[in-house]
Amino acid sequence: MNGGNIRLLREEKGMTLNELAAQSGVSKSYISYIERGMQKNPSIAVLEKISTALGIDFIQLIETLNEPVKK
Repeated sequence: MNGGNIRLLREEKGMTLNELAAQSGVSKSYISYIERGMQKNPSIAVLEKISTALGIDFIQLIETLNEPVKK
């Protein structure tokens, strides 16, 4: 899982880590762990909350996580 792609999606949406945490209900530290690759297996429920907050389809988020990290 390439959590760094969540960071890129978040930045493309112009969201800060604090904003994504507030809108998703997932803690800032947990999202940071996912983005930095320290948390490699977040639950489906967490990923659903993040995808909703980012305004993207859950399947699109999963596909993005399976791609190599974008630069």
